[in-house]
Amino acid sequence: MKKKLLFVIDSLDCAGAEKSLVTLLSLLDYQKYQVDLLLFGYGGVLETILPKEVNLLPPLPYTQFSEKTLSKQFFQLNNQNMLRARMKYSLKLRLKKRTNPQKARVFWESASSVIETNPKFYDIAISYAQGVPTFYVAEKVKSKKKFSWVNAIIKLHGKDRVFQKQYYEIFDNIVAVSDTTREIFLESYPEYQIKTKVIYDINNQDSISRMADLQTSEHIDFEGLKILTIGRLASQKGYDIALDACRLLKEAGVNFKWYVLGKGPKEDEIRKYIQKNDLVNHFILLGTRVNPYPIIKNSDIYVQTSRYEGFGLAIAEARMLNIPVVTTRFDAVYNQMEHEKNGLVVEMSSSAVFNGILRLIQDQNLKMEIIEYLKSEQKGNLEELDKFLQLIG
Repeated sequence: MKKKLLFVIDSLDCAGAEKSLVTLLSLLDYQKYQVDLLLFGYGGVLETILPKEVNLLPPLPYTQFSEKTLSKQFFQLNNQNMLRARMKYSLKLRLKKRTNPQKARVFWESASSVIETNPKFYDIAISYAQGVPTFYVAEKVKSKKKFSWVNAIIKLHGKDRVFQKQYYEIFDNIVAVSDTTREIFLESYPEYQIKTKVIYDINNQDSISRMADLQTSEHIDFEGLKILTIGRLASQKGYDIALDACRLLKEAGVNFKWYVLGKGPKEDEIRKYIQKNDLVNHFILLGTRVNPYPIIKNSDIYVQTSRYEGFGLAIAEARMLNIPVVTTRFDAVYNQMEHEKNGLVVEMSSSAVFNGILRLIQDQNLKMEIIEYLKSEQKGNLEELDKFLQLIG
């Protein structure tokens, strides 16, 4: 008898947790597991590379309803409860600027009553992201065991800490994607010390190397220095730091292009900065790609300007393709970075990022030493799959 598994995540846009989940799903033995996957947002680029054995569940009725225009929502007389929930959520967001944990809480407080319980019964139900997926699995899913992933460093306080505790209480285990993520989660919930484990985001060296060598039209055709950053266009990723560092590189007369893979809420703001500071030919937004690895492989330096990360999967992918890294010193950075060994770890400022990049440009011996170190260091972490399989039994 196959074990029935349910995974729940916000979407399959091209980001760290999403790529980690798709990698995990690609490594499961479907002779042993029957897998359902539920999303709260459909149409992400990674949906196209899901294993064919994964059953992508249809959108929840409320998800479908909330994607319609407001005028269409008003005319659906049989969905007045959904309309009230939607308006309540929207109004609360307009009245006050909120953090991501607060948005998730307000959404669930507004909409949970109109989100139906999943009709199936599972052996294992897994929330693969914090916030709404965690609330959904805790409250709306029937299963023998439940596991919740913590893949972002978020410190919870006050009302949000109290609100989320009632849901984390339900889970058999909580899985953090790095030691630092676990430590910071336990600052909010020290009572969950015993049931909080660490399983790193899974990355498969062989798969990434094969995808990097695929023929693609995404080859970056530029003779100067090619810098790459990957990440959602959001405040967390520190694009204000990257943009100012880009401006400094231009002023220093460096022949470079800084490519960015990602989409997100800060895109308009970033484009305005690019135009205002005449960086159109230097800071280039590429959107998202199902296969970013040929672009990574063709880059000279990978730069991460994040303010916080649960793990930093894009850094791991650059390391696997032997690309020197310049990264800010976010909390979890030393889970995989060794300063001046596999890259440079710098302060969280545009001048520090600029100086780190400039150092790799000017000190070619250091850059080559880093590349040689990258070639020799351990690649991938498929041993984390064994931890996952032990967890689900």
